[in-house]
Amino acid sequence: MEDNESTNLESMPESITIKKSMSNGLIIGIIVVVAIAAFFAGSYVSNTNSDQISQKELDDALAKLELKLLKDELPTQQPTGPLKISADDDPILGDPNAPITIIEFSDFQCPFCAKFHVDTLPQLKEKYISTGKVNFVYRDFPIQSIHPNAVPAALASECADDQGKFWEMHDMIFKNMQIWKDLPIDQSVVLFKQYASELVLDTDEFDSCVDSGKHLDEIRNDYDDGRLYGVSGTPGFFVGNDDVGFTKLIGAQPFSSFQRVIDGQLNG
Repeated sequence: MEDNESTNLESMPESITIKKSMSNGLIIGIIVVVAIAAFFAGSYVSNTNSDQISQKELDDALAKLELKLLKDELPTQQPTGPLKISADDDPILGDPNAPITIIEFSDFQCPFCAKFHVDTLPQLKEKYISTGKVNFVYRDFPIQSIHPNAVPAALASECADDQGKFWEMHDMIFKNMQIWKDLPIDQSVVLFKQYASELVLDTDEFDSCVDSGKHLDEIRNDYDDGRLYGVSGTPGFFVGNDDVGFTKLIGAQPFSSFQRVIDGQLNG
């Protein structure tokens, strides 16, 4: 999935302070909404008459819209020569020294991303990740202009990562996407905080992390890298290493697509 913002990354506030007397809901709303607006300067596209079309038709329409919009905003100067894909310091699943790496650029509110994590990632874990042949890196690529809860979800996952539970939060967010995806931002944040409690995180630390927008710079860096690498839809994948190069796969690819690339690289 892709996005439609005219990105104003220079205007993100370095810090936000609030009075303790403000209500919790208002605090969440102000901090998250203002931080996200300053971060992405995105425009929310509402889906009217969604009850008159099927979910598949809606998803397909959004996919086509996002693809066109993201292509319009890709950097005009693409790097020359072989492109090295950075895993940055993002969460990694599996052996860090595995010969092949899958780097995903993903949006927690993207239905195709959820499909990959439900249908394909478990198969990759069983055949390649658990056997030490492949590791998997998750990088954020939230499409804020049409996925208004994508950045709050990314913030929640990054704040869980501070306490060593990125993948647990990652799985819970995707599993419950149908519950939170259409909520107002402040309500989705309250729900993510509930998930943190269920995961037995330090809720004071987690709440402070989310409310302050602590990891917005990290999310922005992932997003910028994805655009630099020519990501034209989510989920977007790069499979390989610096020696053999990276093969690009876009969309909720089936396991067989990854298997073909990985086996070719391992046996090449």
